[in-house]
Amino acid sequence: MPVITLQYDDLEKLTGTDKETIIKRVPMIGADVERIEDEYIDIEFFPDRPDLYSVEGAARAMRGFLDLETGLSEYEVKSPRVSISVSDEILKIRPFLGCAVVRGVKFTSSSIKSLMDLQEDLHWGLGRNRKKVSIGVHDLSNVKPPFRYMAVDPSFEFVPLDYTEKMSMNEILEKHPKGTRFAHLVRGFDKYPIILDADDNVLSFPPIINGTLTSVTESTTDLFIDVTGLGEAVYTALNIVVTALAERGGQIEFVKVVRPDCGELTLPDLEPETRFLTKTEVKDLLGMELSLEEIVKQLERMRFGAKALDEETIEVKVPAYRADILHNYDLVEDIAKGYGYENIKVRIPETYTPGKSHPISLLRAPVNEIMVGLGYYEVMPFTLTSEKINFENMRRQKTDDVTYVLHPISEDQTMIRTTLLPNLLEILALNQHRELPQKIFEFGEVVNNEITGQHVAAVSIHPQANFTEAYEVVDALMREMMLPYEVKESEDPAFLEGRRADVYVKGKKLGVFGEFHPEVISNFALGYAVVGFELDLNDLIG
Repeated sequence: MPVITLQYDDLEKLTGTDKETIIKRVPMIGADVERIEDEYIDIEFFPDRPDLYSVEGAARAMRGFLDLETGLSEYEVKSPRVSISVSDEILKIRPFLGCAVVRGVKFTSSSIKSLMDLQEDLHWGLGRNRKKVSIGVHDLSNVKPPFRYMAVDPSFEFVPLDYTEKMSMNEILEKHPKGTRFAHLVRGFDKYPIILDADDNVLSFPPIINGTLTSVTESTTDLFIDVTGLGEAVYTALNIVVTALAERGGQIEFVKVVRPDCGELTLPDLEPETRFLTKTEVKDLLGMELSLEEIVKQLERMRFGAKALDEETIEVKVPAYRADILHNYDLVEDIAKGYGYENIKVRIPETYTPGKSHPISLLRAPVNEIMVGLGYYEVMPFTLTSEKINFENMRRQKTDDVTYVLHPISEDQTMIRTTLLPNLLEILALNQHRELPQKIFEFGEVVNNEITGQHVAAVSIHPQANFTEAYEVVDALMREMMLPYEVKESEDPAFLEGRRADVYVKGKKLGVFGEFHPEVISNFALGYAVVGFELDLNDLIG
């Protein structure tokens, strides 16, 4: 889950209250406080609330939660002065495009960082690492509309962000850090996506990199935002970005998007979705009866528009930036948050049954304690993955013991993982902007031959990571668990030959550890040495 850094001076200004109140109350809207520093707080928001991935979004939610400003946030959108045309060719490559202009933004170094962090967190949370959604933010003063979203030959040249010399698009994919990391998103196409202005200046090579011409600085006031992708999540991401900038004082302006397939669109579309909720639904889910007035009050506290239509039904206006409201159950959950879980009366269950700790929990607790003691942070990745991540990126042969998802909704989630290490490497790839070393572990489930098993795995990334470090961690874990073991030379292709070993207990192979092969490191777009281990703990569960 993304960890958002919120500067106190910025947060207090946008929220209208003091930091002590915010720190005390923010966990109750669905967040964990990671760390509290003198000048900022790090908060881990739940992944279903991408609208909170910025100080502006968090402040908007907190103003409602603290009864400082309740009800639906409404944003004025000015008439369009900018247009962009979409070519026929691009519809076969990256067909969805959402755009907006935001004028009059006053940036500081911290607000620019907040915007860039929001961009990257949305790439992860909504965009599946830029595949489904990628966002470009541009200084509008340096380019001339109308713009064009089109496909060009890979030999097309421009100066990419953070560079001073022109590079062809192919060279960017081969040499630029962002290019090498995201090249797989456009490989296989004869032409690549690009956004040009009226003078053929490059705004963006989506989903890879922006042009350096439109870099955002503290002197930038007017922004052009483009969001490209493969589905309608593009429009949700656009709404989140522009409303965050509006909270900063920006004026949103429509953009005309002229498409060959469906004519002209005027974006962003900030019209709220209308839902109808009944008192009965609320009572059935919460187990307590609230009055219509109380239900409306709590919905408004959570920044919905709400009004009672009769003695049973409430009309709810869902903000366009709320990507998580898929069912009325989600509305009821927010009513509970607004009401306060701490205010729900405790009741003794009508039936009583004794319980005891599950054998898996009895094993998990000491393993987690040992790994934390060794300096590792626990993570909880998704259990769904893809063949590319689980096998290809790890240089491992596909096996026959895979359990597939019958109707996958994404190419990234087609199977249940058979091993933990690929997920941990994915997390390292998503956190390259964080300081090194990074040491993470997971005690989690894998499925092989339709049988669920329990594994523990850990990875460590930093310039000096080596085989000895991995060996020391495995040795410490086995000693603390009082498990006599031996190691033998491994043939696991995910690790470097001569720097890998298998772990055996009572003659049975438990797992593997070592230095990851450079090709594996490259496949996950990591820039430093990585070591790790994974052990099968099924036989240790009582």
